Amino acid sequence: MNIFNIPEQYASFCVCGDIHGEFKTLAYNLKQQKIENAVIVVAGDCGIGFEKAVHYSLIYEKISKTLKERNIFLLLMRGNHDDPDYFSNGKIDFPLMKTLPDYSVLRFSDKYFLCIGGAISIDRKYRQEKMWLDKSKGRTIRPLYWENETAIFNGDALDEISKNGIKIDCVISHTCPSFCFPVSKSSIECWLSEDPELDSDLILERATMDKIYTRLVDDGHPLKNWVYAHFHGSNTESINGTNFSMLNIVEIKEIRTLNLII
Repeated sequence: MNIFNIPEQYASFCVCGDIHGEFKTLAYNLKQQKIENAVIVVAGDCGIGFEKAVHYSLIYEKISKTLKERNIFLLLMRGNHDDPDYFSNGKIDFPLMKTLPDYSVLRFSDKYFLCIGGAISIDRKYRQEKMWLDKSKGRTIRPLYWENETAIFNGDALDEISKNGIKIDCVISHTCPSFCFPVSKSSIECWLSEDPELDSDLILERATMDKIYTRLVDDGHPLKNWVYAHFHGSNTESINGTNFSMLNIVEIKEIRTLNLII
């Protein structure tokens, strides 16, 4: 189990929606929103893995000045548009920007946050076909899709959390349980028609998140809040005593704004 104690130098804790590689936009928004002395968790779709490793070193060089000046620490979670290897093996490990393995636990202000990445790409067939076309034409194959993109249920990790006496106050994930917004697939009908297995796979994915939710509740975790991204919209609702908050693209919310710490 990976437990990360947030240093006391950071006074606030923020969560950010998908950034799709737009790290400079994220840095700009930090200035515009006057965010400082904060840890920011990007809840997946960081856009990591589409370029060679040196690209992310260059990105860090460009935004590190803003991070230092504003005392910001970026923690990056895996989305469906990220190479899982960068996260499971901690390949991005700069002083102020790091990738988190799935089921990492963050401790901030005596509260515990469980980070679970991954989701299904609704455009996966298009991405697979584009990679196949590059291969068939002998072109350099740019990574656009990873088969192990989806979220997983890790019972061993949840066992270890409970055995260590850790009580999860908040889950930060890329996708969400089936009973959370959005519950309709009307906005993705075009993708469903192109990918015969997509609908059943999406149902299974949300069922996996249901299983995680149920396990946490059964294990007696407070689970006051759950924050997620992925769906490119904003929504907040209370379900069975848990506050579920969906974040839009590059939307940053400070933890007390979300009322995560009660």
